[in-house]
Amino acid sequence: MAYALITGGSKGIGKAIAESLAQRKYNILLVARSENLLKENAAVLEKKFGVKTDILVADVSTDDAAKKISDWCVSKNYDVSILVNNAGYGLGGAFSKLSLEEQLNMMHLNMQSLVQLTYMMIPVLKKTQGKSYILNVASTAAHQAVPFLGVYSATKAFVLSFSRAIHHELKDENISVTCLCPGPTDTNFMTRAGMNSFKNAVKQSERFNMTPEAVAEIAVKALFKGTPEIIPGGSNKAGAFFSRTLPKKLVENTLVGIYKP
Repeated sequence: MAYALITGGSKGIGKAIAESLAQRKYNILLVARSENLLKENAAVLEKKFGVKTDILVADVSTDDAAKKISDWCVSKNYDVSILVNNAGYGLGGAFSKLSLEEQLNMMHLNMQSLVQLTYMMIPVLKKTQGKSYILNVASTAAHQAVPFLGVYSATKAFVLSFSRAIHHELKDENISVTCLCPGPTDTNFMTRAGMNSFKNAVKQSERFNMTPEAVAEIAVKALFKGTPEIIPGGSNKAGAFFSRTLPKKLVENTLVGIYKP
């Protein structure tokens, strides 16, 4: 059986995608920083779905992480046919008041690490029998500038643009690329982003929250269909549509009312 490699696979959407792929009898490789959670998730997948698993404890945001991960796959001779670039996080607040160091680290993880791992895993994906797949996780925030999530939304716009570009470039290599743009999801995103005190944002999130499992299932189905971009949920699709068609100033002013602390 082929393997699926998932970064940020210890919880949230990454964990749910691992479960969805394991249900389809893919062996699973999980990468994240939390060894205990990785071991726990791997054990559950093996017992529940009868697949093989392995884990790599690594901080994907470090400069050498992509090489470490790709070398691990090669040294273990894993037949990796799916790469899921899920590792990432957000930071909420005014750009000038947030830590510059943490914002730069977020940019590195959300963009540079994703590009590095994609680049280094393409030769591995090419070796597999049949078709291979890449799933990059962006956000509905990719479709417009989001005040008070400015750097985060910009990183996700990069992920979306990059993913759609290489979707076309890699067709001849028999590698299909899909970009997942989820909206509010029942994960720890708001807590990690320091946004629990953002009352309007919290209300908006609670109103439209999807479960990680629902998002993952939609994403995996789109992946195997070869869809370039998938936005889970009708309200999220509508939001992205209006963000593209309404005047930018109107959209941005609306988002200020939602995300201003």
